[in-house]
Amino acid sequence: MYSNLQLRRCAILMIEPRGRLDLDLGNLLRGGDALRTVPRWIALAPHLDAEVDVAEDELAPLGRIGDGQWQRFDDLANTESASVLQRLLDKGLLVGDGAEHAEVRSRDQKVRDLHWNPVSAVAHVFSRWRDSDVGDDARVPRDRTLTELVAEYGFPPPHLTERVGVGQRISLPTPRSSALGELAKRRVTCRNFDPDAFLERQPFADLLRYVFGSHAVTELMPGVHALKKSHPSGGSLHPLEAYLLIRRVDGMTSGLYHYHVTDHALEPIALLAPETAADLAERFVAGQDYLADAPVHVALVARFGRTFWKYRNHVKAYRTIVLEAGHVSQNLYLAATEAGLGAFITAAINEVDIERAFGLDPLVESPLAVCGVGARSTTQDTIEFDPLETVWDSNGQRRSAD
Repeated sequence: MYSNLQLRRCAILMIEPRGRLDLDLGNLLRGGDALRTVPRWIALAPHLDAEVDVAEDELAPLGRIGDGQWQRFDDLANTESASVLQRLLDKGLLVGDGAEHAEVRSRDQKVRDLHWNPVSAVAHVFSRWRDSDVGDDARVPRDRTLTELVAEYGFPPPHLTERVGVGQRISLPTPRSSALGELAKRRVTCRNFDPDAFLERQPFADLLRYVFGSHAVTELMPGVHALKKSHPSGGSLHPLEAYLLIRRVDGMTSGLYHYHVTDHALEPIALLAPETAADLAERFVAGQDYLADAPVHVALVARFGRTFWKYRNHVKAYRTIVLEAGHVSQNLYLAATEAGLGAFITAAINEVDIERAFGLDPLVESPLAVCGVGARSTTQDTIEFDPLETVWDSNGQRRSAD
């Protein structure tokens, strides 16, 4: 049946050992432990986008069969069990050149063509959420008090790092007052958005232009262009894209959009009813309802091929993209603060839901975080960290101006 079929191992594959506890009544009756650990072997292959259980007799063949050169099934069956080869082929850990294997082969080839670093690819694909809600995740202590956390975990690491004694420190001049310094003091993460307020079109446009837009385009050589933006980017490649969920902006229909960085224009992807947009917003931010109220959500989407073109299979390439998302979000905070608006960023997002909404392939383009911006509420229903009391006074009352 497979005499002409050629195989090779998938491009990226990691095996994680896990243990499962089972009740062992026989051992208990013999005076031993009632529980025994049953080993499990989990294959993490980014092209499959799902964990795969691997049997012990499948581990060694996976190590012996290479991921580069194609080999005939019949030739491999001379040294490996044909049934094991079939199982690995069915699981997608071995890739075949037959028509029935086209989809898996295409996904695996995409991993190869994009030059993913193996560790980064596994971390990216298998840390994405889908249909998750932070309220249901015991590892996210959303509704627990600080007292409860300290009681269970003990005290956190110290808030300061001190390497020398007080007498050895070299005092620095008092910082001079500046517009940027005052703006930074007023920068506070917003968790209380006005659920009815619309964002005015002009400040919305200003924010997109100065945070995400390109201020210049340079043709370095025919067919190769570089963008000048407001933030640094690894290799000056600027792989981040702004995909927007708009709920309430003056003169705009709620829906999904992509921001065109050189034309300073929005590209409609899907227009949505307000109720649908509201539901999607809460799903994007994994049930954080205090963030879902923002009139505009921006998914910071990484276009991996842009960076990996230069930094091929490089262990630092993925990290540079993540760092860039931090630079962009800080610019968003400062621009929003200057405009008298609130802003947030969160990594607690349902990446898979966002990818599906915008039609993104997670191996090619995927969100790293979601930002939001809009008018603040007049009441503080959710606690915000504002120790300088620039937004809220000591009684939690909104100050007259941000």
